[in-house]
Amino acid sequence: MLKGEKVVLAYSGGLDTSVIIPWLKENYECEIIAACIDVGQGEEVKYIKDKALASGASKVYIEDVKEEFVKDYIFPTLKAGAVYEGKYLLGTSMARPLIAKKLVEIAHKEGAKAIAHGATGKGNDQVRFEVSIHALDPSIKIIAPWRIWDLKSREDEIDYAEKKGIPIPVTKEKIYSVDNNLWHISHEGGDLEDPWNEPKSDLYDIITPPDKAPDKPEYVVIEFEKGIPVKVNGKVLEPVKLIEELNVIAGRNGVGIADIVENRLVGMKSRGVYETPAGTLLHAAHKELEYLVLDKETMRFKDLVSQKYADLVYNGLWFSPLKAALDAFVEETQKNVTGVVRLKLYKGNVINAGVKSPYSLYNEEFVTFGKDEVYNQKDAEGFINLFGLSLKIKALMEMERKDMDEAVGR
Repeated sequence: MLKGEKVVLAYSGGLDTSVIIPWLKENYECEIIAACIDVGQGEEVKYIKDKALASGASKVYIEDVKEEFVKDYIFPTLKAGAVYEGKYLLGTSMARPLIAKKLVEIAHKEGAKAIAHGATGKGNDQVRFEVSIHALDPSIKIIAPWRIWDLKSREDEIDYAEKKGIPIPVTKEKIYSVDNNLWHISHEGGDLEDPWNEPKSDLYDIITPPDKAPDKPEYVVIEFEKGIPVKVNGKVLEPVKLIEELNVIAGRNGVGIADIVENRLVGMKSRGVYETPAGTLLHAAHKELEYLVLDKETMRFKDLVSQKYADLVYNGLWFSPLKAALDAFVEETQKNVTGVVRLKLYKGNVINAGVKSPYSLYNEEFVTFGKDEVYNQKDAEGFINLFGLSLKIKALMEMERKDMDEAVGR
């Protein structure tokens, strides 16, 4: 069906995509164009091209989109306060639509009729990739080998790779599925599939285990402009550098580990261990600033929006009309989210240590326990009478009914 045609493969150099190149050539007799979309995977990107060519790809794209990832995906999600099920800071979820966008662009450039990916038939990524691709170009065919090949496990993939002489980054002893980008590192599979198993201390790649973190607290100061972080400890940093700097600061203090049994979109629960050091600091600081500058009703409604926003991102609906509408609401709420937050970091804990803003709604004159000239405490009596009037009426009616019942001997 695709004999002689070009297929763009979302290529990471990991186990799945390393195996997919020879499998596609063997089963489709097509030309494979490997596309590595660099969202901050790190050193491994340096070896991607040679590895993909050695595996059978005819051409390799390496697209550095880290700045776009931060500005157009991480920061909007941060401003929305979107956290999935109270723990997951959406590192993989945010990256997938951007990767899909770049895959479509490469497919158009190369005249490819299909895009292939290594997501499994049990996971969320298949949805994120395919829904995003179809939102951008519904004519592109999708090839998802995990849904059609005879390989049933990562062990089978390892055997296949060894048979084909393909170098792979995992072994049967260390078989974790790892996704790495500028925002986070996720770990799944292996012994983590049993929620009773505590993560091994050598699991973490960028975070010092909290019990091994320094015995002395460290303070970090983050400055925001309209909901976007712009300075760390008084130093102006470009978006990518800012994330990298906070990753180091938080990581050495054991901050940013999330161990969650989450509800996948496809209907099952899965267990993931996430390292998101910079993200943990930024979400904490951003929320503290919103406490100071947002009015009560806006803040309460934004909490509802944040949850829905997280669901949309997690479920692969980044390019949906509702997501765009929620972005407009979020943007309006961020006009006054400007200020400085100081956080205290200690052995995995993040503690608010001070916040200030020129748009603060906190007024010391009104809340002071000392003498003030702006608040008449007598006004509270009328407010309380009106606020509790419905309860007072209810109690009066119940008393009347009770008196009537007693009068007639009921």
